[in-house]
Amino acid sequence: MSTTNRPFVLSIAGFDPSGGAGLLADVKTFEMLGCYGLAVNTANTIQNDKKFEACHWTSEVIIFQQLELLLESFPVGIAKIGIVENLQVLTKVIDKLLVINQNIKIIWDPVLKSSSGFSFQEPHEFQKNLESVMERVFLVTPNFEELQVFYPELNMEETIRKISSQTNLYLKGGHRPEFIGLDELFTTEGECLSFKPNRTGCSEKHGSGCVVSSALAAHLALGDSLPEAARKAKDYIEKILASNKTLLANHNI
Repeated sequence: MSTTNRPFVLSIAGFDPSGGAGLLADVKTFEMLGCYGLAVNTANTIQNDKKFEACHWTSEVIIFQQLELLLESFPVGIAKIGIVENLQVLTKVIDKLLVINQNIKIIWDPVLKSSSGFSFQEPHEFQKNLESVMERVFLVTPNFEELQVFYPELNMEETIRKISSQTNLYLKGGHRPEFIGLDELFTTEGECLSFKPNRTGCSEKHGSGCVVSSALAAHLALGDSLPEAARKAKDYIEKILASNKTLLANHNI
């Protein structure tokens, strides 16, 4: 398939030099699944697959310059957003995307901390600005630990109901206290679908959360329905988790 025949998918995320997470992992996933990956850098991180030392945020001015020039040239129907400095910046990024293309579908992967424990968001500020984000994204893809930060005054079931009344929710199951690896999709139409782990030989991977949300974005760009895109994303992440025994995935599977 030539580049011009591939749908364009945009990652708005941080630069992880190891390539395991962030925009490098996103673009690898897009390309492997038959899309053309574009990227806007929100942060430069000082890390490898095991250790995280610092995060240097990209200024809003540069982020918007990158966005405007890219979207001037490429028809992007799906955008996936990873780490951003705070939800105020995220809101502005969403505003910009919707001004340029009011029909764009935005997938927000709310990366709140690195796998080594570095926190990207202050919980109080996160919750204060949450509603303005939720009502304008197509899909949010937290893991179990991240979901508990959304509405800490609610229990898990109440949180799921509240989120899925505002936007579609794909709940990643890698951090579940029970039934580890069970992913669930809750749609705004009230549909609930479960995706059980089906592959043996899987091992932990740096950036696996980035990969599954990017796989969802790619399959949506290719024309799949949300439930079908979720099922295919689950298949892809399991192949990634079983690709080798290191923390860095092999996407050439």
